[in-house]
Amino acid sequence: MKLSTKGRYAVMAMADLAYHSRGKPVALAEVADRQEISLSYLEQLFGKLRRGGLVSSVRGPGGGYRLAREPEETRIADIILAVDEPIKATRCTTGSPRGCQSHQGRCLTHDLWEELGNQIYLYLSSVTLADICERRVLGTSRLNVRATRPEIAAAAR
Repeated sequence: MKLSTKGRYAVMAMADLAYHSRGKPVALAEVADRQEISLSYLEQLFGKLRRGGLVSSVRGPGGGYRLAREPEETRIADIILAVDEPIKATRCTTGSPRGCQSHQGRCLTHDLWEELGNQIYLYLSSVTLADICERRVLGTSRLNVRATRPEIAAAAR
């Protein structure tokens, strides 16, 4: 499964907003600069995030965007789904009885990929913006880097 830039950038921007807002609106240009994302692309994403009820906009001097809910209540899966990013690993249309093969059947590995998509959704639903901002999403990635590539781990310290 590949998550497109739309989903990744939306999560990056929302995490930036959660981290830097401290109750006041944040200009989208600041988020774009810090995250190195095109401002026009962020404007499109934030339109979807606003319609999805995840952010609110503040007009005028000192305006910008703020979270519509607390970081502890904003799940990563909600962000990805708000920007129309499907969380699935199959080629089939979600919920369709038709399969991904030319004869409309399901491939032998269909259930494997469908369950993988479900597990990804469950994981992303268990992580909040607060978890990201407070660096509680470490997992084993650091351990794997240290074990397999000590030179990278040393450079990261």
